[in-house]
Amino acid sequence: MSNASNIQTAESIFGEVISTYTRAQALEDGVLVDAGPMAEEIGFRFPVALTSAVWTDCVAWTDSDNQKKPFQDQSGRLYDVLFMAAFAIQTSERSNDRLLYGELLYELYRVPRDGFSTEAKPVTLKLIIGPGDHGEPVVTILQPHED
Repeated sequence: MSNASNIQTAESIFGEVISTYTRAQALEDGVLVDAGPMAEEIGFRFPVALTSAVWTDCVAWTDSDNQKKPFQDQSGRLYDVLFMAAFAIQTSERSNDRLLYGELLYELYRVPRDGFSTEAKPVTLKLIIGPGDHGEPVVTILQPHED
């Protein structure tokens, strides 16, 4: 019996793919937000994206927010999210091999955009290193309940 006869394709097991939604499409649709060159400046070797929920809660900041709260800007808030993610990876008890294609929870202090908070409060974020559209490693930062 040859090995060729034992090899099954995913399609032969699960059937024809009905629909796909790529990372590129999620970035284009705004479901994911590209962290841009700042991620590389902080030390990430793979592309980094944040879910729109993380962006809205931890990064987004407007001029009207500055009128009601302590002065901040989106660039600084994005830096904080990325720096703490990189720090979490560096200080993780997991080896680099186990973290690749895995997930890690980390905590970040940020001023909430709730209309009245002026003090930084903790939020837990989830960092996932997984395959991109072509199997390459990519990093996604999500809220803990997001997939």
